[in-house]
Amino acid sequence: MSQIWQDMFVVGVPIAEKIIRPILVYAFLIVGLRIAGKRELAQLNAFDLVVLLTISNTVQNAIIGDDNSFLGGVIGATTLLAVNYLMARLLYKHERLDRLVEGDAIELIVDGKIQTEHLKSELLTKDELETAAHKQGFKSLAGVDRAVLEKDGAISFFGKDPSPDVARHRELLARLDQLTTDLASLQKTVLAAKG
Repeated sequence: MSQIWQDMFVVGVPIAEKIIRPILVYAFLIVGLRIAGKRELAQLNAFDLVVLLTISNTVQNAIIGDDNSFLGGVIGATTLLAVNYLMARLLYKHERLDRLVEGDAIELIVDGKIQTEHLKSELLTKDELETAAHKQGFKSLAGVDRAVLEKDGAISFFGKDPSPDVARHRELLARLDQLTTDLASLQKTVLAAKG
């Protein structure tokens, strides 16, 4: 029974190593995903998914080393969570560093025209762009005025024509304005008739 407890709670490598390993892997993955591009984050195809799953399995041993203890795993996971928390706070406070790590948003469609050079630089095809537009309710790219590849890898689409909700809202506001004008005119007529 004591062997079980020893295997679970006795760390097989120095604790400093258990802390340094996840930090190094975290830094490597941030740089690697930044180099790979935004598409790896949100616009995954089957190949991208396989790569990300394989990477997670590959770096597992780099994080835990020769230690399979429960406590060693907790130390590694805690270190990853702490580094991620600190990195999020650091990026929040330093805009230039945030830009360096996450990059800038990239316009893929401007005034209804596809920016093919930007698609090429992000390794996105027109078909992938159209599929993303379909997911956001656009029948085709012809209805898109602007599309932006956000820093997080998501693509935001803005239509040429207002959405049905926006069109209805505008129509209601126009009717309210007309009613206000008609009411003011009616009040003037009533006051003029009394006076």
